[in-house]
Amino acid sequence: MNDPRPIGVFDSGIGGLTIAHEINKILPKEKIIYFGDTQHMPYGNKSNKKIIYYSNKIFEFLIKKQCKAIIVACNSASSVAIKQLMQKETQSCILLNVIDPLINAIKKDLSIKNIGVIGTNATIESNIYKTRIYDERSDVKVYSLATPLLASLIEEDNAKLYDKGIIESYLSHENFKTIDTLILGCTHYPLIEKKILDFYQKKIKIISSLNYFGEYVKNVFEQKDCLNQSPKKPKHQFYVSDYTNSFQKNTKLFFPTSIILREENIFS
Repeated sequence: MNDPRPIGVFDSGIGGLTIAHEINKILPKEKIIYFGDTQHMPYGNKSNKKIIYYSNKIFEFLIKKQCKAIIVACNSASSVAIKQLMQKETQSCILLNVIDPLINAIKKDLSIKNIGVIGTNATIESNIYKTRIYDERSDVKVYSLATPLLASLIEEDNAKLYDKGIIESYLSHENFKTIDTLILGCTHYPLIEKKILDFYQKKIKIISSLNYFGEYVKNVFEQKDCLNQSPKKPKHQFYVSDYTNSFQKNTKLFFPTSIILREENIFS
């Protein structure tokens, strides 16, 4: 069956663009409608109540855009708001999050024994990675660390991230001395993956949603028989709750063709 309806992707900022880019790479025929909640970025420092409220509003916006799937491309929202969003899920719209593919990968890779997880306050405090990994693998150890400064500095493309050694100070935590694998539990973090690999001298495995998400969505769509078969090139749409030049600039890094970035106030 040919299903030309768009895929909705949302995040608090630019991090979810990494996910949207990966989907576009694997499924180039699919139209993407992206919403970046730059007005409330970062979600990781917000209360659960606020994260759920923002996620619900964006979900409703994307439903009105007749999306066949909505992807929560934010670990904080995937950790805190996914149960509430599942209550809104309909037969005509698939709900996906960025955590499930990672858990599936860890379940299959028996070489992984000592796992570090970095993420926002909301993600780490939810304990979602620890809980779900231990549900699948009783033979591993999981060490979690909140790294609250990273997302905001990545969003701003701020040189302070490197100049002041913030990455190094986080990764030097004593609990991470024995890890063989590091989970990037925030969709912003792949943007600094090279810096993280350099810190560990490429001696550990780094995994994030990017490693698996494109193929994951493809498999889900094949099972649901909802791929877009049209040969026509899709015209993606990008929305933000607060227009910023940095967001416009970063969007072009992932989608270099001419794009129109629209500001949309959905929270009033």
